[in-house]
Amino acid sequence: MKRLSHRARCMQPSPTLKVSALAKKMMKEGIEVINFGVGEPDFNTPEYIKQSAKQAIDNNYTRYTPSAGIPELKQAIIRKFQRDNGLNYEAENILVSPGAKASLINVLMTVCDPRDEVVIPTPSWVSYESQVWLCDAHPELLEATMSNNFKITAAQLSAKVKTLSNPKVLILNSPNNPTGMVYSREELQSIGEVCLENDMIILSDEIYEKLIYDGNQHISIASLSRELQDNTVVVNGVSKAYAMTGWRLGYMAGPEAIVKKASEIQSHTTSCVNSITQRACVTALDEDDGSVEKMRQEFSRRRDFMCSGLNGIAHVNCVKPQGAFYIMPDVSWYLENNQRGITSSEELCQYLLTNYHLALVAGSAFRAEGFVRFSYANSLDNIRKGIEWFDQGLQSLLKKS
Repeated sequence: MKRLSHRARCMQPSPTLKVSALAKKMMKEGIEVINFGVGEPDFNTPEYIKQSAKQAIDNNYTRYTPSAGIPELKQAIIRKFQRDNGLNYEAENILVSPGAKASLINVLMTVCDPRDEVVIPTPSWVSYESQVWLCDAHPELLEATMSNNFKITAAQLSAKVKTLSNPKVLILNSPNNPTGMVYSREELQSIGEVCLENDMIILSDEIYEKLIYDGNQHISIASLSRELQDNTVVVNGVSKAYAMTGWRLGYMAGPEAIVKKASEIQSHTTSCVNSITQRACVTALDEDDGSVEKMRQEFSRRRDFMCSGLNGIAHVNCVKPQGAFYIMPDVSWYLENNQRGITSSEELCQYLLTNYHLALVAGSAFRAEGFVRFSYANSLDNIRKGIEWFDQGLQSLLKKS
């Protein structure tokens, strides 16, 4: 057999998808598993969106579309940016892709040359690093600590950039996966200034934009100035806010030169997004039956309950998330003081899944060793039971086997 490419050799399965697959396998075997690993809402897609898709099928809207997206959807996206973010774009600035993940790699493939450096604040979503490697660029990790609410500072970024040879891109994710933290207007402004000073493109992943709590506000960094808008590619999508993960639609907005070339790349890879999904997403973005707000409110209740419950466990600490639907408690004390020889978050998650039927994602998957990630896209009953099992599992580590 021919030797695999260096890209293939450096790839590992997505840790979040791996955990979800194992949990589903156990459930099929009749084992009760509480799955806190999955990164998708547990709600159904709103009815008004599903009806739009059914109508598209009935109208035989089932053929290829323009690779960059149907004109009606591009206009709906333009209206969304104007309405929600105060951003003005033209159709030439918009690219529709099969999921926000596809949008991200389309941008990276467009702007990155071999050995270009992409700064990724950590903790970070699991696919950023892999996507950078796939483009033959180099991920440069910049740690955001719990003491600073898991957010990098402009001073940190400036110091990091000075150590690099070819700084090209900053990936910014707010609200953040896995921490749920949200950058303020002032924080974004100062970070943006560092990027402008160093001629770095900002790749702003805003997929959790509509899931924000406690009166916090989502600010798109591109909206802070015309100069920043011209230097930023905003990525968003319908998966999280509209409970449409399986529909696979993301989109980007950015400088025309970048979007044009990203569209050409997409035309040779995935061609276009499912035609029915595109029609349904016009409806999703243009209409509102209150479903998104109801989901947001329910996530907020679950977050409050989970955060309180986790912080009530001895030696467990977590920062209250401001957005998304994740919470990432610090469990480092148990890794340092257990009687089972468990020394890593990955080993801890495997132990909890095997013995207590809890599916979590290890913090190491997000470059945050000593933490685990819970998704509160789950029922309150499961959250209540899961916290109890988590507590029992952690306490069992203190007893000799």
